[in-house]
Amino acid sequence: MAEGVRPTRHSDVEGVLSAGTVASFLGLTTAMTAVPESATLPGRSAVLLIAHGSRRPEANADLVRLAGMLANDPQFDIIETSYLELASPDIPTGGRKCVERGATTVRMLPYFLSAGAHVVEDLEAHRAELSQEFPQVRFELCPHLGLHPLMVEIVRQRLRETVPAS
Repeated sequence: MAEGVRPTRHSDVEGVLSAGTVASFLGLTTAMTAVPESATLPGRSAVLLIAHGSRRPEANADLVRLAGMLANDPQFDIIETSYLELASPDIPTGGRKCVERGATTVRMLPYFLSAGAHVVEDLEAHRAELSQEFPQVRFELCPHLGLHPLMVEIVRQRLRETVPAS
């Protein structure tokens, strides 16, 4: 592990970071998994974005738009989306697609705000199953969005905005 880099869990992230955009926030997530931002992993690196899923297609489309925003990041060769339930592709299908596209490392990013049972138990179970199915591929579960210090900046910005009454 690189000197000065301490592996963190979603529950022990400390400190205050400067304000940034949502895109930079997602870019910083890799540092939270103890992989320095400048590090390049051997082979092809993939991001599997994971959301809960909704019966509303508009809600599911947000994850697809996020994937499009991250697509220009040279740090990742492959970006895929998946949903825990209520929408497709499901997590195993998304993970398999990353492997089919040549990923040797898949960073599974939970697009969740809270560490409920889905984040704590279900996503780890999916990670373990994919690791067993593809032992030659490294599947890493990143911290959920949670109370990351940049989330405070996002909340402050949203509080300055209003939604017109319908």
